[in-house]
Amino acid sequence: MSNAGVAAARARSNITGLWLRVLDGLEAIPYWVLAVPLRLGLAWIFWSAAQVKLLNWETTLIMFRDEYQVPLLRPVLAANVALTIELTASVLLVLGLMIRPTVLVLFGMTGVIQLFVYPEAWPTHLQWLSMMLVLFSRGAGKLSLDHLVRRWLEPHLRKEY
Repeated sequence: MSNAGVAAARARSNITGLWLRVLDGLEAIPYWVLAVPLRLGLAWIFWSAAQVKLLNWETTLIMFRDEYQVPLLRPVLAANVALTIELTASVLLVLGLMIRPTVLVLFGMTGVIQLFVYPEAWPTHLQWLSMMLVLFSRGAGKLSLDHLVRRWLEPHLRKEY
């Protein structure tokens, strides 16, 4: 092999090695670093929706009566339920408290929105559901109240068994 061939092989080897080190570094990122922006991003989505509702409650009620058409719920009740879920879930997501039950509620709400309110918005809802699925499967992460509660509960629960 010529000197140029050897140099080219070394360069490829160095680039491959660098790429593998970069991939190892990315895979070593702790989950909690990923969970925080997921929680905050979801919280922002639902908090913003709540703020729009609160900005003009009368318009919100008209929208729930005329456009949103949530089945089985009267418009005023549907608007209040949606607002309550959006505000409560947002706070719980930021705190990292009761993440899995919160995400279950948001799964349901997103499903209702997708099926009955904005079926054409499925790409947006798919993004929300993807974020929720990660949080549901992996939890809130170490930088959360869920983590602190679990650390406190585990020794107490072990004593009972």
